[in-house]
Amino acid sequence: MISSARIRTGTLLRGTGIRTIHQSSRILVNDEKIEAPNKMATESTLPHIKQDLNINPKQAKAKRPFLSEHKIENDPNYEMPGILQSIGQTVIKAFNIDMDRSRAGPVAGSYYFGECKRQGMYYPNEELSETAAFFYKTLNLPQSFSQWFQITILHYWILNVRMRAMPFKYGRNYQQKLVDRIFRDMELRMAEELKINSNRLIENYLKEYHQQMLGSVLSYDEGLMTDDITFASALWRNIFNGNPNIDMRHVEALLGYVRQQLYVLDKMSDREFGFGNFKFVSPNQVVKPISKAQEEVLRERAKKEFEIKTSPSQRSVLSLDE
Repeated sequence: MISSARIRTGTLLRGTGIRTIHQSSRILVNDEKIEAPNKMATESTLPHIKQDLNINPKQAKAKRPFLSEHKIENDPNYEMPGILQSIGQTVIKAFNIDMDRSRAGPVAGSYYFGECKRQGMYYPNEELSETAAFFYKTLNLPQSFSQWFQITILHYWILNVRMRAMPFKYGRNYQQKLVDRIFRDMELRMAEELKINSNRLIENYLKEYHQQMLGSVLSYDEGLMTDDITFASALWRNIFNGNPNIDMRHVEALLGYVRQQLYVLDKMSDREFGFGNFKFVSPNQVVKPISKAQEEVLRERAKKEFEIKTSPSQRSVLSLDE
């Protein structure tokens, strides 16, 4: 697993390259067994003691479009008409628009937002995704809006670590687009799905969730900069609601899940990440550590991939080497 010492103060040692994943749930690295987080968690045989949170979670009574009602965002196969594309490319070239800054909206505010949202997403009577099942069934977390928020903020923080390693003016923009979109979506979901009719009540909830986000980010940062014990404690307080009866094997499994994501991001260049080439690794998979030689192969592969991206809208000053 990646060492926290390599990411101190938010500075990743970015080796470039796309993630390498071993599809089985268990691999051997230097004679040491590495298990998939889901495999690790399900090996525990301790009985589950349900935590009494003294709440009756409000469940969704409707369902909004996952991203939005906008056809461009909601339809992955949508293509802008050729004449509009041509006009757009001309405008970008004529005004020398900074596309790395402009790209933050569709990449961080749309694609990465969707990645964060979907990991803990659930609706009554609908099948859970692999990652959502890991949180709600394997780790036995309650299905509630607040729990979904904590899972979403954990994934936001994982991306936030990588965004901080980008050049400051771009990384800050990506961070802002992502967090703004998360809270805007929460506001709409509370009104349209949970049917909370009071704007004042929604505003109070959003303020409370914002405070929770700040506390979570601070505690995860502390864990990242210190040791796994501190990191596990932060996960226990935020994701596991400080449950005194929690299965420590579950906390360990979640810590492994987070470390896997950070390792993949550590091996990805600024430009690959900035173009939205990252996707969260399933808890059913194992990330296989790669060698320096493999990093070089992936770096060259990435450079060839971006060599053909020559249109004005695809230009970028983000590095492919670090």
